Amino acid sequence: MQAIVQRELGGPEVLRLEEVPLPRPEPTEVLVRVYAAGINPADWKSRARGLPVGELPFTPGWDVAGVIEEVGFGVTIFEPGDRVFGMVRFPHEGAAYAEYLTVPSRQLAKVPDAIDDVQAAALPLSSLSAWQLLVDTAGVRAGDRVLILAAAGGVGSLATQIAKDLGAYVIGTGAAADFDFMRSIGIDETIDYREADVGATVSGVDLVLDLVGGRTGIDAVPCLADGGLIVTVPSGQTDLAALAAAAGDRVRTSAFLVEPDRAGMEAIAAMAGEGRLTSRVGRTFRLGEAGAAQAASEAGAGGKVVLTVAAGSPS
Repeated sequence: MQAIVQRELGGPEVLRLEEVPLPRPEPTEVLVRVYAAGINPADWKSRARGLPVGELPFTPGWDVAGVIEEVGFGVTIFEPGDRVFGMVRFPHEGAAYAEYLTVPSRQLAKVPDAIDDVQAAALPLSSLSAWQLLVDTAGVRAGDRVLILAAAGGVGSLATQIAKDLGAYVIGTGAAADFDFMRSIGIDETIDYREADVGATVSGVDLVLDLVGGRTGIDAVPCLADGGLIVTVPSGQTDLAALAAAAGDRVRTSAFLVEPDRAGMEAIAAMAGEGRLTSRVGRTFRLGEAGAAQAASEAGAGGKVVLTVAAGSPS
Protein backbone atom coordinates (compact mmCIF):
# COMPACT_ATOMS: atom_id res chain seq x y z
CA MET A 1 0.00 0.00 0.00
CA GLN A 2 0.99 3.65 -0.20
CA ALA A 3 1.57 5.85 2.82
CA ILE A 4 3.23 9.12 3.71
CA VAL A 5 6.46 8.43 5.60
CA GLN A 6 8.49 11.00 7.50
CA ARG A 7 12.11 10.00 8.12
CA GLU A 8 13.46 13.34 9.36
CA LEU A 9 12.20 16.49 11.01
CA GLY A 10 11.74 19.57 8.89
CA GLY A 11 9.45 21.36 6.49
CA PRO A 12 6.66 19.97 4.30
CA GLU A 13 9.23 18.46 1.92
CA VAL A 14 10.07 15.70 4.45
CA LEU A 15 6.65 14.10 3.85
CA ARG A 16 7.17 11.49 1.12
CA LEU A 17 4.81 8.99 -0.48
CA GLU A 18 6.25 5.47 -0.18
CA GLU A 19 5.27 1.82 -0.66
CA VAL A 20 4.95 0.14 2.75
CA PRO A 21 3.64 -3.24 3.94
CA LEU A 22 -0.09 -3.62 4.44
CA PRO A 23 -0.75 -3.84 8.21
CA ARG A 24 -2.72 -6.70 9.72
CA PRO A 25 -5.15 -6.21 12.60
CA GLU A 26 -4.13 -7.63 15.98
CA PRO A 27 -6.78 -8.96 18.39
CA THR A 28 -9.38 -6.22 19.18
CA GLU A 29 -8.14 -4.17 16.21
CA VAL A 30 -9.70 -3.46 12.82
CA LEU A 31 -8.17 -2.81 9.41
CA VAL A 32 -9.58 0.39 7.90
CA ARG A 33 -9.42 1.39 4.27
CA VAL A 34 -8.82 5.12 4.54
CA TYR A 35 -11.06 7.40 2.50
CA ALA A 36 -10.04 10.69 4.08
CA ALA A 37 -7.62 11.95 6.74
CA GLY A 38 -7.94 15.26 8.55
CA ILE A 39 -4.96 17.55 9.19
CA ASN A 40 -4.54 19.25 12.55
CA PRO A 41 -1.95 21.70 13.90
CA ALA A 42 -0.56 18.77 15.89
CA ASP A 43 0.37 17.15 12.56
CA TRP A 44 2.63 19.93 11.30
CA LYS A 45 4.00 20.62 14.76
CA SER A 46 5.03 16.96 14.94
CA ARG A 47 6.56 17.21 11.48
CA ALA A 48 8.87 19.95 12.73
CA ARG A 49 9.45 18.81 16.33
CA GLY A 50 8.72 15.07 16.40
CA LEU A 51 5.79 13.03 17.64
CA PRO A 52 4.50 13.67 21.15
CA VAL A 53 5.10 9.95 21.77
CA GLY A 54 7.22 8.00 19.27
CA GLU A 55 10.32 8.06 17.13
CA LEU A 56 11.26 8.52 13.48
CA PRO A 57 10.38 7.23 10.96
CA PHE A 58 6.61 7.53 11.28
CA THR A 59 3.47 8.02 9.24
CA PRO A 60 1.61 11.15 10.41
CA GLY A 61 -2.09 11.74 10.97
CA TRP A 62 -4.65 10.98 13.69
CA ASP A 63 -8.01 11.89 12.11
CA VAL A 64 -9.45 9.20 9.85
CA ALA A 65 -12.63 8.29 8.01
CA GLY A 66 -12.96 5.09 6.07
CA VAL A 67 -14.45 1.62 5.79
CA ILE A 68 -13.75 -1.51 7.83
CA GLU A 69 -11.93 -4.06 5.65
CA GLU A 70 -11.15 -6.71 8.26
CA VAL A 71 -11.79 -7.26 11.97
CA GLY A 72 -9.32 -8.83 14.36
CA PHE A 73 -10.13 -11.54 16.89
CA GLY A 74 -12.54 -10.40 19.57
CA VAL A 75 -14.05 -7.42 17.74
CA THR A 76 -17.83 -7.44 18.15
CA ILE A 77 -18.95 -3.88 17.45
CA PHE A 78 -18.00 -3.61 13.75
CA GLU A 79 -18.03 -5.76 10.66
CA PRO A 80 -16.48 -5.36 7.20
CA GLY A 81 -18.20 -2.64 5.20
CA ASP A 82 -19.01 -0.36 8.14
CA ARG A 83 -18.17 3.32 7.64
CA VAL A 84 -16.16 4.55 10.61
CA PHE A 85 -14.29 7.60 11.86
CA GLY A 86 -12.18 8.53 14.83
CA MET A 87 -8.98 9.90 16.31
CA VAL A 88 -6.57 6.98 16.31
CA ARG A 89 -3.82 6.18 18.85
CA PHE A 90 -3.16 9.81 19.84
CA PRO A 91 -0.54 10.91 21.01
CA HIS A 92 1.28 7.85 19.61
CA GLU A 93 1.76 7.27 15.88
CA GLY A 94 -1.67 7.26 14.25
CA ALA A 95 -0.61 6.62 10.63
CA ALA A 96 -3.76 8.08 9.09
CA TYR A 97 -1.91 9.41 6.01
CA ALA A 98 -2.10 6.02 4.34
CA GLU A 99 -4.34 3.84 2.22
CA TYR A 100 -4.93 1.49 5.15
CA LEU A 101 -4.37 1.54 8.90
CA THR A 102 -5.06 -0.64 11.90
CA VAL A 103 -6.60 0.73 15.09
CA PRO A 104 -8.20 -0.57 18.29
CA SER A 105 -11.86 -0.95 17.38
CA ARG A 106 -13.13 1.05 20.35
CA GLN A 107 -11.36 4.20 19.21
CA LEU A 108 -13.85 4.46 16.34
CA ALA A 109 -17.55 5.19 15.83
CA LYS A 110 -19.86 4.66 12.87
CA VAL A 111 -20.13 7.57 10.45
CA PRO A 112 -23.67 8.99 10.21
CA ASP A 113 -25.25 8.53 6.80
CA ALA A 114 -25.89 12.28 6.62
CA ILE A 115 -22.20 13.27 6.40
CA ASP A 116 -19.55 12.45 3.80
CA ASP A 117 -16.03 11.16 4.33
CA VAL A 118 -14.37 14.58 4.14
CA GLN A 119 -16.62 16.01 6.86
CA ALA A 120 -16.14 12.85 8.93
CA ALA A 121 -12.35 13.13 8.70
CA ALA A 122 -12.46 16.81 9.63
CA LEU A 123 -14.18 16.20 12.97
CA PRO A 124 -12.45 13.74 15.32
CA LEU A 125 -9.47 15.39 17.08
CA SER A 126 -10.97 18.87 17.21
CA SER A 127 -14.46 17.76 18.20
CA LEU A 128 -13.17 15.25 20.76
CA SER A 129 -11.07 18.03 22.27
CA ALA A 130 -14.12 20.25 22.48
CA TRP A 131 -16.33 17.49 23.89
CA GLN A 132 -13.84 16.38 26.53
CA LEU A 133 -13.16 19.98 27.55
CA LEU A 134 -16.80 20.98 27.90
CA VAL A 135 -18.49 17.78 29.03
CA ASP A 136 -15.88 15.70 30.84
CA THR A 137 -13.53 18.36 32.23
CA ALA A 138 -15.79 21.34 32.88
CA GLY A 139 -19.23 19.73 33.14
CA VAL A 140 -20.90 22.62 31.31
CA ARG A 141 -24.62 22.96 31.97
CA ALA A 142 -27.45 25.08 30.63
CA GLY A 143 -27.05 28.70 31.64
CA ASP A 144 -23.27 28.57 32.15
CA ARG A 145 -21.25 31.44 30.70
CA VAL A 146 -18.35 30.19 28.57
CA LEU A 147 -15.54 32.30 27.10
CA ILE A 148 -13.75 30.66 24.16
CA LEU A 149 -10.43 32.21 23.14
CA ALA A 150 -9.98 31.69 19.35
CA ALA A 151 -13.61 30.70 18.81
CA ALA A 152 -13.35 30.72 15.01
CA GLY A 153 -10.61 28.07 14.90
CA GLY A 154 -10.92 24.32 14.48
CA VAL A 155 -11.45 23.42 18.14
CA GLY A 156 -13.05 26.75 18.99
CA SER A 157 -15.79 26.56 16.37
CA LEU A 158 -16.71 23.02 17.39
CA ALA A 159 -16.58 23.93 21.08
CA THR A 160 -18.95 26.81 20.35
CA GLN A 161 -21.47 24.47 18.72
CA ILE A 162 -21.24 21.91 21.53
CA ALA A 163 -21.49 24.55 24.25
CA LYS A 164 -24.58 26.06 22.61
CA ASP A 165 -26.09 22.58 22.29
CA LEU A 166 -25.56 22.20 26.05
CA GLY A 167 -27.44 25.44 26.65
CA ALA A 168 -24.48 27.68 27.53
CA TYR A 169 -24.10 31.39 26.83
CA VAL A 170 -20.97 31.67 24.67
CA ILE A 171 -18.59 34.60 24.31
CA GLY A 172 -15.87 34.20 21.70
CA THR A 173 -12.73 36.03 20.69
CA GLY A 174 -11.59 36.24 17.10
CA ALA A 175 -10.73 38.59 14.26
CA ALA A 176 -13.46 40.93 13.04
CA ALA A 177 -13.34 39.20 9.65
CA ASP A 178 -14.56 36.01 11.34
CA PHE A 179 -17.49 37.57 13.22
CA ASP A 180 -20.14 36.58 10.65
CA PHE A 181 -18.97 32.97 10.79
CA MET A 182 -18.84 33.03 14.58
CA ARG A 183 -22.40 34.33 14.80
CA SER A 184 -23.56 31.70 12.29
CA ILE A 185 -22.48 28.92 14.66
CA GLY A 186 -24.20 30.48 17.65
CA ILE A 187 -21.77 32.85 19.39
CA ASP A 188 -23.74 35.19 21.65
CA GLU A 189 -21.00 37.84 21.98
CA THR A 190 -18.01 38.47 19.73
CA ILE A 191 -14.81 40.20 20.86
CA ASP A 192 -12.06 41.40 18.53
CA TYR A 193 -8.90 40.20 20.26
CA ARG A 194 -6.86 42.78 18.33
CA GLU A 195 -8.86 45.71 19.67
CA ALA A 196 -10.16 44.73 23.12
CA ASP A 197 -8.52 43.89 26.43
CA VAL A 198 -10.48 40.71 27.08
CA GLY A 199 -9.63 40.65 30.79
CA ALA A 200 -11.11 44.11 31.21
CA THR A 201 -14.06 43.56 28.87
CA VAL A 202 -15.59 40.28 30.08
CA SER A 203 -16.52 39.24 33.60
CA GLY A 204 -18.50 36.63 35.47
CA VAL A 205 -17.82 33.64 33.22
CA ASP A 206 -17.87 30.10 34.56
CA LEU A 207 -15.37 28.65 32.08
CA VAL A 208 -12.53 29.98 29.93
CA LEU A 209 -11.27 27.72 27.16
CA ASP A 210 -7.79 28.96 26.25
CA LEU A 211 -7.08 27.66 22.76
CA VAL A 212 -4.23 30.13 22.15
CA GLY A 213 -1.63 29.68 24.89
CA GLY A 214 1.13 32.01 26.01
CA ARG A 215 -0.07 35.10 27.89
CA THR A 216 -3.56 34.94 26.38
CA GLY A 217 -5.06 32.61 28.95
CA ILE A 218 -3.25 34.25 31.86
CA ASP A 219 -4.63 37.63 30.82
CA ALA A 220 -8.16 36.15 30.70
CA VAL A 221 -8.17 34.95 34.33
CA PRO A 222 -9.93 38.15 35.52
CA CYS A 223 -12.89 37.20 33.30
CA LEU A 224 -13.77 34.30 35.60
CA ALA A 225 -16.32 34.38 38.37
CA ASP A 226 -15.15 33.11 41.75
CA GLY A 227 -14.79 29.32 41.58
CA GLY A 228 -14.65 29.36 37.79
CA LEU A 229 -12.33 27.22 35.70
CA ILE A 230 -9.77 28.01 32.99
CA VAL A 231 -8.52 25.13 30.84
CA THR A 232 -5.49 25.72 28.63
CA VAL A 233 -5.30 23.41 25.63
CA PRO A 234 -1.85 24.19 24.15
CA SER A 235 -0.50 23.43 27.63
CA GLY A 236 3.11 23.17 26.44
CA GLN A 237 2.93 26.78 25.22
CA THR A 238 1.69 28.22 28.51
CA ASP A 239 3.58 28.93 31.72
CA LEU A 240 1.33 26.83 33.94
CA ALA A 241 3.00 28.12 37.11
CA ALA A 242 2.26 31.70 36.05
CA LEU A 243 -1.32 30.69 35.23
CA ALA A 244 -1.73 29.13 38.68
CA ALA A 245 -0.26 32.24 40.31
CA ALA A 246 -2.72 34.46 38.42
CA ALA A 247 -5.60 32.21 39.45
CA GLY A 248 -4.58 32.11 43.11
CA ASP A 249 -7.24 30.60 45.36
CA ARG A 250 -10.06 32.38 43.53
CA VAL A 251 -10.43 30.21 40.42
CA ARG A 252 -9.38 26.77 39.22
CA THR A 253 -6.92 25.90 36.44
CA SER A 254 -6.35 22.78 34.38
CA ALA A 255 -4.07 21.62 31.59
CA PHE A 256 -5.54 19.36 28.91
CA LEU A 257 -4.59 16.71 26.35
CA VAL A 258 -7.21 14.98 24.22
CA GLU A 259 -7.40 11.18 24.22
CA PRO A 260 -9.19 8.53 22.13
CA ASP A 261 -12.76 8.17 23.34
CA ARG A 262 -15.46 6.00 21.78
CA ALA A 263 -18.26 7.43 23.93
CA GLY A 264 -17.25 10.93 22.89
CA MET A 265 -17.07 9.93 19.24
CA GLU A 266 -20.55 8.42 19.39
CA ALA A 267 -21.93 11.63 20.90
CA ILE A 268 -20.19 13.61 18.16
CA ALA A 269 -21.59 11.25 15.52
CA ALA A 270 -25.11 11.78 16.85
CA MET A 271 -24.74 15.57 16.76
CA ALA A 272 -23.19 15.58 13.28
CA GLY A 273 -25.80 13.20 11.93
CA GLU A 274 -28.56 15.54 13.11
CA GLY A 275 -26.88 18.62 11.66
CA ARG A 276 -26.02 20.10 15.07
CA LEU A 277 -22.23 19.88 14.61
CA THR A 278 -20.18 20.62 11.51
CA SER A 279 -16.57 21.39 10.72
CA ARG A 280 -15.69 24.21 8.35
CA VAL A 281 -13.58 22.56 5.63
CA GLY A 282 -11.16 24.87 3.84
CA ARG A 283 -9.37 22.72 1.24
CA THR A 284 -8.83 19.11 0.22
CA PHE A 285 -5.69 17.50 -1.22
CA ARG A 286 -4.79 14.02 -2.47
CA LEU A 287 -2.63 11.73 -0.33
CA GLY A 288 0.53 12.39 -2.35
CA GLU A 289 0.09 16.13 -1.72
CA ALA A 290 0.43 15.80 2.05
CA GLY A 291 3.30 18.29 2.20
CA ALA A 292 1.30 20.95 0.38
CA ALA A 293 -1.73 20.13 2.51
CA GLN A 294 0.17 20.64 5.76
CA ALA A 295 1.64 23.87 4.42
CA ALA A 296 -1.87 25.11 3.60
CA SER A 297 -3.08 24.17 7.07
CA GLU A 298 -0.17 25.93 8.72
CA ALA A 299 -0.67 29.06 6.60
CA GLY A 300 -4.39 29.18 7.41
CA ALA A 301 -6.74 27.71 4.83
CA GLY A 302 -9.99 29.24 6.09
CA GLY A 303 -11.04 25.93 7.58
CA LYS A 304 -9.96 22.33 8.08
CA VAL A 305 -7.63 20.78 5.49
CA VAL A 306 -8.41 17.17 4.58
CA LEU A 307 -6.55 14.54 2.54
CA THR A 308 -8.72 12.40 0.26
CA VAL A 309 -7.18 8.98 -0.07
CA ALA A 310 -9.19 6.06 -1.54
CA ALA A 311 -10.33 6.08 -5.14
CA GLY A 312 -13.87 7.34 -5.36
CA SER A 313 -13.76 9.29 -2.09
CA PRO A 314 -15.10 12.87 -2.15
CA SER A 315 -12.68 15.49 -3.47
